[in-house]
Amino acid sequence: MRPELTKDLLIKDFTDFYWLKTELQQFCRENNMSPSGSKMELSKRIEVFLTTGDTQQSKSPSKRRSSSKTQAPLTLDTVIGENHRCSQKVRTFFKDAIHPTFHFSTYIQNYFKENVGKTYRDVVKAWHEEEKRKKQPSYQKEIAPQFEYNRFISDFFKKKNNGKSRDDAIAAWKHLKVQPGSNQYRS
Repeated sequence: MRPELTKDLLIKDFTDFYWLKTELQQFCRENNMSPSGSKMELSKRIEVFLTTGDTQQSKSPSKRRSSSKTQAPLTLDTVIGENHRCSQKVRTFFKDAIHPTFHFSTYIQNYFKENVGKTYRDVVKAWHEEEKRKKQPSYQKEIAPQFEYNRFISDFFKKKNNGKSRDDAIAAWKHLKVQPGSNQYRS
């Protein structure tokens, strides 16, 4: 049975169980830690807290974002900066430059992070290359590690669970997530 998430929880018990992002955020709020960030960032923050008691309060001034009113207009020659944000303004630019169905896929978000110094023209090229790959029969969309539920459901159906329904997969997930250990699908 899954223990309660409290400041007295053993680190092993924390890492052995599945936690919802909302639970992690609530824990952070209750223990004077920042509740912002990805699920993986929250988990790491809590692991440090449970191990050392450190709430990791910011030791450096927060990054200020410049006002969009003072930024230059976006063009294909816009350079990807180190603190690039996938904002609504950027989304609108790419919808106009590429296609109205453009969205920030995991692939494109990672492209921005991994290609600082390249231009939006390179992003357009990468988007078209990814769209071409998606049409290949062997294409497998990668599910990021923090999306444990999605990975489990996908793996459930890859493992020859013929005749099984989505409800069967969800029931298997609900059973597994309250057990200690990995949340990966196992036959």
